[in-house]
Amino acid sequence: MTDDQASASAASPATEPRCWGLVPCAGVGLRAIAANSPAPELPKQYQNVAGQPMVMHTLSALLAVERMHRVLLVVSDSDQFWQGRAMDTRLGIAACGGATRAQTVCNGLQELLRMGAGREDWVLVHDAARCLVTPAQIDALIDACLPDAVGGLLALKLPDTLKQQSADAGPARVAQTVERGDKWLAQTPQMFRIEVLLAALQAAGAAVTDEASAMELAGHSPRLVPGGAQNFKVTYPDDFALAEAVLLQRKARG
Repeated sequence: MTDDQASASAASPATEPRCWGLVPCAGVGLRAIAANSPAPELPKQYQNVAGQPMVMHTLSALLAVERMHRVLLVVSDSDQFWQGRAMDTRLGIAACGGATRAQTVCNGLQELLRMGAGREDWVLVHDAARCLVTPAQIDALIDACLPDAVGGLLALKLPDTLKQQSADAGPARVAQTVERGDKWLAQTPQMFRIEVLLAALQAAGAAVTDEASAMELAGHSPRLVPGGAQNFKVTYPDDFALAEAVLLQRKARG
Protein backbone atom coordinates (compact mmCIF):
# COMPACT_ATOMS: atom_id res chain seq x y z
CA MET A 1 0.00 0.00 0.00
CA THR A 2 1.34 3.46 -0.92
CA ASP A 3 1.48 6.37 1.53
CA ASP A 4 -1.42 8.04 -0.33
CA GLN A 5 -3.54 4.89 -0.12
CA ALA A 6 -2.78 4.51 3.58
CA SER A 7 -3.75 8.13 4.24
CA ALA A 8 -7.01 7.72 2.30
CA SER A 9 -7.82 4.53 4.21
CA ALA A 10 -7.20 6.21 7.56
CA ALA A 11 -9.34 9.21 6.61
CA SER A 12 -12.35 7.17 5.54
CA PRO A 13 -14.68 5.41 8.01
CA ALA A 14 -14.02 1.74 8.70
CA THR A 15 -17.61 0.86 7.85
CA GLU A 16 -20.33 2.40 5.73
CA PRO A 17 -23.20 4.10 7.60
CA ARG A 18 -25.83 1.54 8.52
CA CYS A 19 -29.60 1.71 8.08
CA TRP A 20 -31.80 1.40 11.17
CA GLY A 21 -35.58 1.22 11.28
CA LEU A 22 -37.59 3.11 13.89
CA VAL A 23 -41.31 2.55 14.31
CA PRO A 24 -43.19 4.88 16.71
CA CYS A 25 -45.87 2.68 18.25
CA ALA A 26 -46.97 4.50 21.40
CA GLY A 27 -50.21 6.04 20.14
CA VAL A 28 -53.79 4.87 20.50
CA GLY A 29 -55.29 5.88 17.13
CA LEU A 30 -58.47 7.63 18.26
CA ARG A 31 -59.51 8.52 14.69
CA ALA A 32 -59.80 4.79 13.93
CA ILE A 33 -62.74 4.51 16.34
CA ALA A 34 -66.12 4.78 14.61
CA ALA A 35 -68.60 7.32 15.90
CA ASN A 36 -70.71 6.03 18.82
CA SER A 37 -68.46 2.96 19.13
CA PRO A 38 -66.74 2.05 22.38
CA ALA A 39 -62.98 2.41 22.54
CA PRO A 40 -61.28 -0.85 21.46
CA GLU A 41 -59.39 -2.93 24.00
CA LEU A 42 -56.22 -2.60 21.92
CA PRO A 43 -54.70 0.40 20.11
CA LYS A 44 -55.28 0.29 16.36
CA GLN A 45 -51.75 -0.94 15.57
CA TYR A 46 -52.47 -4.14 17.51
CA GLN A 47 -55.87 -4.87 16.01
CA ASN A 48 -56.05 -7.82 13.64
CA VAL A 49 -55.81 -7.18 9.92
CA ALA A 50 -55.70 -10.16 7.54
CA GLY A 51 -55.08 -12.63 10.35
CA GLN A 52 -52.50 -10.87 12.50
CA PRO A 53 -51.95 -7.60 14.37
CA MET A 54 -51.49 -4.73 11.95
CA VAL A 55 -48.03 -3.84 13.22
CA MET A 56 -46.78 -7.34 12.37
CA HIS A 57 -47.32 -6.65 8.66
CA THR A 58 -45.41 -3.39 9.06
CA LEU A 59 -42.47 -5.03 10.81
CA SER A 60 -42.36 -7.91 8.31
CA ALA A 61 -41.83 -5.47 5.45
CA LEU A 62 -39.04 -3.61 7.25
CA LEU A 63 -37.27 -6.77 8.38
CA ALA A 64 -37.44 -8.24 4.86
CA VAL A 65 -35.02 -5.51 3.70
CA GLU A 66 -31.52 -6.99 3.85
CA ARG A 67 -29.85 -3.61 4.35
CA MET A 68 -31.87 -2.93 7.50
CA HIS A 69 -29.40 -3.45 10.33
CA ARG A 70 -31.99 -3.49 13.11
CA VAL A 71 -35.53 -2.22 13.70
CA LEU A 72 -36.57 -0.51 16.94
CA LEU A 73 -40.23 -0.42 17.96
CA VAL A 74 -40.93 2.42 20.41
CA VAL A 75 -43.92 1.71 22.66
CA SER A 76 -45.46 3.34 25.72
CA ASP A 77 -44.21 2.39 29.17
CA SER A 78 -47.59 0.75 29.88
CA ASP A 79 -47.57 -1.46 26.76
CA GLN A 80 -48.03 -5.14 27.66
CA PHE A 81 -48.58 -6.46 24.15
CA TRP A 82 -45.06 -7.79 23.57
CA GLN A 83 -44.64 -9.67 26.81
CA GLY A 84 -43.97 -13.35 26.11
CA ARG A 85 -44.00 -12.95 22.33
CA ALA A 86 -41.27 -14.45 20.18
CA MET A 87 -39.47 -11.78 18.19
CA ASP A 88 -37.02 -11.53 15.31
CA THR A 89 -33.44 -11.16 16.55
CA ARG A 90 -33.16 -7.87 14.60
CA LEU A 91 -36.19 -6.37 16.36
CA GLY A 92 -35.82 -4.35 19.55
CA ILE A 93 -38.54 -2.97 21.81
CA ALA A 94 -38.07 0.26 23.77
CA ALA A 95 -40.73 1.37 26.25
CA CYS A 96 -39.86 5.06 25.97
CA GLY A 97 -42.78 6.44 23.96
CA GLY A 98 -43.69 10.08 24.47
CA ALA A 99 -46.90 12.10 24.50
CA THR A 100 -46.50 13.02 20.81
CA ARG A 101 -45.06 11.36 17.75
CA ALA A 102 -42.13 13.79 17.72
CA GLN A 103 -41.29 13.00 21.34
CA THR A 104 -41.56 9.27 20.68
CA VAL A 105 -39.20 9.50 17.70
CA CYS A 106 -36.73 11.66 19.67
CA ASN A 107 -36.68 9.12 22.48
CA GLY A 108 -36.26 6.32 19.96
CA LEU A 109 -33.32 8.03 18.26
CA GLN A 110 -31.58 8.42 21.60
CA GLU A 111 -32.21 4.74 22.29
CA LEU A 112 -30.66 3.82 18.93
CA LEU A 113 -27.52 5.69 19.94
CA ARG A 114 -27.44 3.75 23.21
CA MET A 115 -27.78 0.54 21.19
CA GLY A 116 -24.62 1.37 19.26
CA ALA A 117 -25.93 3.27 16.25
CA GLY A 118 -23.53 5.83 14.82
CA ARG A 119 -24.51 9.48 14.64
CA GLU A 120 -23.93 9.38 10.88
CA ASP A 121 -25.99 6.21 10.46
CA TRP A 122 -29.30 6.44 8.65
CA VAL A 123 -32.66 5.94 10.33
CA LEU A 124 -35.85 5.08 8.47
CA VAL A 125 -38.83 6.23 10.57
CA HIS A 126 -42.01 4.41 9.58
CA ASP A 127 -45.61 4.60 10.81
CA ALA A 128 -46.82 1.44 12.55
CA ALA A 129 -50.16 1.92 10.80
CA ARG A 130 -48.68 1.94 7.26
CA CYS A 131 -48.92 -1.82 7.09
CA LEU A 132 -49.01 -2.00 3.27
CA VAL A 133 -45.51 -0.70 2.56
CA THR A 134 -43.44 -3.16 0.56
CA PRO A 135 -39.77 -4.13 0.86
CA ALA A 136 -39.31 -2.92 -2.72
CA GLN A 137 -40.53 0.58 -1.79
CA ILE A 138 -38.20 0.67 1.21
CA ASP A 139 -35.28 -0.44 -0.95
CA ALA A 140 -36.12 2.28 -3.49
CA LEU A 141 -36.01 4.88 -0.72
CA ILE A 142 -32.64 3.61 0.51
CA ASP A 143 -31.22 3.62 -3.03
CA ALA A 144 -32.32 7.24 -3.52
CA CYS A 145 -31.17 8.53 -0.12
CA LEU A 146 -27.82 6.83 0.44
CA PRO A 147 -26.01 9.17 -1.99
CA ASP A 148 -28.12 12.19 -0.97
CA ALA A 149 -26.74 14.88 1.31
CA VAL A 150 -30.05 15.28 3.18
CA GLY A 151 -32.18 12.15 2.86
CA GLY A 152 -35.83 12.01 1.98
CA LEU A 153 -39.21 10.34 2.20
CA LEU A 154 -41.62 8.23 0.25
CA ALA A 155 -44.41 10.42 -1.12
CA LEU A 156 -47.26 10.29 -3.62
CA LYS A 157 -48.06 13.01 -6.15
CA LEU A 158 -51.51 14.34 -5.35
CA PRO A 159 -53.91 12.57 -7.74
CA ASP A 160 -57.14 14.42 -6.89
CA THR A 161 -58.39 17.95 -7.37
CA LEU A 162 -57.54 19.91 -4.23
CA LYS A 163 -60.08 22.29 -2.65
CA GLN A 164 -59.45 24.94 -0.01
CA GLN A 165 -62.24 25.46 2.50
CA SER A 166 -63.81 28.84 3.07
CA ALA A 167 -63.31 30.46 6.47
CA ASP A 168 -66.99 31.43 6.63
CA ALA A 169 -69.13 30.07 9.45
CA GLY A 170 -71.67 27.37 8.69
CA PRO A 171 -71.42 24.32 6.41
CA ALA A 172 -68.02 23.73 4.83
CA ARG A 173 -67.81 25.41 1.42
CA VAL A 174 -65.14 25.72 -1.24
CA ALA A 175 -63.10 28.92 -1.22
CA GLN A 176 -60.94 28.01 -4.19
CA THR A 177 -59.35 25.17 -6.13
CA VAL A 178 -55.64 24.79 -5.35
CA GLU A 179 -53.08 24.00 -8.03
CA ARG A 180 -52.02 20.39 -7.45
CA GLY A 181 -49.15 20.02 -9.93
CA ASP A 182 -46.45 20.47 -7.29
CA LYS A 183 -48.30 18.88 -4.36
CA TRP A 184 -47.30 15.55 -2.80
CA LEU A 185 -48.81 13.43 -0.03
CA ALA A 186 -46.10 12.62 2.53
CA GLN A 187 -45.70 8.95 3.37
CA THR A 188 -43.19 6.92 5.34
CA PRO A 189 -40.52 5.66 5.74
CA GLN A 190 -38.68 8.96 6.06
CA MET A 191 -34.91 8.51 5.98
CA PHE A 192 -32.35 10.87 7.50
CA ARG A 193 -29.03 10.82 9.38
CA ILE A 194 -29.63 10.08 13.07
CA GLU A 195 -27.73 13.05 14.52
CA VAL A 196 -29.16 15.60 12.09
CA LEU A 197 -32.73 14.36 12.54
CA LEU A 198 -32.46 14.32 16.33
CA ALA A 199 -31.22 17.91 16.36
CA ALA A 200 -33.99 18.99 13.96
CA LEU A 201 -36.73 17.37 16.04
CA GLN A 202 -35.41 18.84 19.28
CA ALA A 203 -35.33 22.30 17.71
CA ALA A 204 -38.78 21.99 16.12
CA GLY A 205 -40.60 20.93 19.28
CA ALA A 206 -43.38 18.42 19.88
CA ALA A 207 -45.91 19.85 17.42
CA VAL A 208 -44.36 18.59 14.15
CA THR A 209 -46.23 15.64 12.70
CA ASP A 210 -43.48 14.08 10.62
CA GLU A 211 -39.70 14.02 10.43
CA ALA A 212 -39.49 15.81 7.08
CA SER A 213 -41.26 18.83 8.59
CA ALA A 214 -38.61 19.09 11.30
CA MET A 215 -35.86 18.83 8.68
CA GLU A 216 -37.52 21.58 6.62
CA LEU A 217 -37.67 23.88 9.66
CA ALA A 218 -33.95 23.23 10.15
CA GLY A 219 -33.27 24.52 6.63
CA HIS A 220 -32.98 21.21 4.79
CA SER A 221 -34.82 20.15 1.63
CA PRO A 222 -35.70 16.44 1.83
CA ARG A 223 -35.82 14.43 -1.36
CA LEU A 224 -39.23 13.22 -2.59
CA VAL A 225 -39.11 9.55 -3.60
CA PRO A 226 -42.22 8.16 -5.36
CA GLY A 227 -44.11 5.76 -3.11
CA GLY A 228 -47.44 4.15 -3.92
CA ALA A 229 -51.18 4.65 -3.43
CA GLN A 230 -51.41 1.48 -1.33
CA ASN A 231 -48.88 2.82 1.20
CA PHE A 232 -51.62 4.70 3.04
CA LYS A 233 -51.88 5.08 6.80
CA VAL A 234 -54.73 3.15 8.38
CA THR A 235 -56.46 6.07 10.08
CA TYR A 236 -60.24 5.77 9.83
CA PRO A 237 -62.56 2.78 10.45
CA ASP A 238 -63.08 2.09 6.72
CA ASP A 239 -59.30 1.86 6.21
CA PHE A 240 -59.13 -1.48 8.04
CA ALA A 241 -61.27 -3.26 5.46
CA LEU A 242 -59.29 -1.78 2.57
CA ALA A 243 -55.95 -2.76 4.13
CA GLU A 244 -57.20 -6.29 4.78
CA ALA A 245 -58.40 -6.65 1.18
CA VAL A 246 -55.01 -5.60 -0.18
CA LEU A 247 -53.10 -7.91 2.17
CA LEU A 248 -55.32 -10.88 1.37
CA GLN A 249 -54.95 -10.20 -2.35
CA ARG A 250 -51.15 -10.14 -1.99
CA LYS A 251 -51.27 -13.39 -0.03
CA ALA A 252 -53.39 -15.03 -2.73
CA ARG A 253 -50.85 -14.00 -5.35
CA GLY A 254 -48.08 -15.57 -3.28
